[in-house]
Amino acid sequence: MTQNEMSVMEHITELRKRLVLVVVFFFLAVIAGFFLSGPIIKYLQHTEEAKSLTLNAFNLTDPLMVYMKFAFIIAFVLTSPLILYQLWSFVSPGLYDKERKVTLSYIPISILLFLTGLSFSYFILFPFVVEFMERISNDLEINQVIGINEYFTFLLQLTIPFGLLFQLPVVVMFLTRLGIVTPMFLSGVRKYAYFVLLVIAAFITPPELASHLMVSIPLFILYEISIWVSRISYRKAQMLRFEEENTAKNETE
Repeated sequence: MTQNEMSVMEHITELRKRLVLVVVFFFLAVIAGFFLSGPIIKYLQHTEEAKSLTLNAFNLTDPLMVYMKFAFIIAFVLTSPLILYQLWSFVSPGLYDKERKVTLSYIPISILLFLTGLSFSYFILFPFVVEFMERISNDLEINQVIGINEYFTFLLQLTIPFGLLFQLPVVVMFLTRLGIVTPMFLSGVRKYAYFVLLVIAAFITPPELASHLMVSIPLFILYEISIWVSRISYRKAQMLRFEEENTAKNETE
């Protein structure tokens, strides 16, 4: 077996160990999630948006389904720092020392952006969408009978994607540091990226212009911020590689 093959096998073994660690931690986080889900669900049932609604269980399993959804989402949130750290640890041997320190700082930034996106969608977008839906029902004189499983499914489908989308700048920054993405590429595909973001916004929001703009505009701003961040990261990466190469040359001489 050649040295390259040994290296590949070692990488696969290392990746498997990291995946096992993440899976074990996620399983433990799911158990913790079941204990945390109850208070969170009760709190959300007494918010302004839910107070005006009568939430019903149409099936015997609906309360359990709601519990499980929140338990898994809580587990994902608790496990995400470990996932990001394991990803960083796996790719960090291929980075320079300064790049390792910089990219490690992306983990708390990523978590902060996720919470920011979650807060934006829950406190700003979600109340607007609920009010819009209630207004349509009242105009059509429809008596809404809402299932608790459907209500929380709609809430999670509206908020979780925003938490993930708000991490776009840090993802682009990380990929730029790895040399996978460049600011020139991001600028070149801007119109296609805008179209994709418009489609994503259409899936997230109801068919109404104001709510669609409330989602689309922040996503466009995030993309422009990502290009700006990519330019800075690209310049720093180029300078760092130049410094490291000069240092290596001086050491060999």
